[in-house]
Amino acid sequence: MELRPQSGQAAPWPFRPPPHMAPERKRLQQAGIESWAALARLDDRRLRQLAASGEASEARLIRLRGQARLVTEVGLAPDEAALLLHGGIASTTGLADADPQRLLLQLGRLQRRLTGSAVPPLELPRVLDWIRRARRSTGRSPN
Repeated sequence: MELRPQSGQAAPWPFRPPPHMAPERKRLQQAGIESWAALARLDDRRLRQLAASGEASEARLIRLRGQARLVTEVGLAPDEAALLLHGGIASTTGLADADPQRLLLQLGRLQRRLTGSAVPPLELPRVLDWIRRARRSTGRSPN
């Protein structure tokens, strides 16, 4: 059974950006940002400040913040949020507005390209659950 945070709770997943984002993780830690929730709360100005040192990429920090927002606002696991970002879904609103069948097709192709058969393929109920949770998070009807 997958862990899902309750409304208002911090995500249960440790803050571990992917290895290729080690400079961004280091810069965030230097700034005292060590959780998905803390990263999700950063505004554009603060992200630019963090990147200004040249130690971290602003584009990668923005991408990580998008992942953090999907983790904290929707309750997705970090790998689920990363897959959505790679598939072009960069926000809770974008996920809430997504067409389930189209998203499943898009993410299925991407997942096969990235992981081959190492990971079980996505199924429609899981994608529908993500969309429902995103809709609830944005205050819309889940249906």
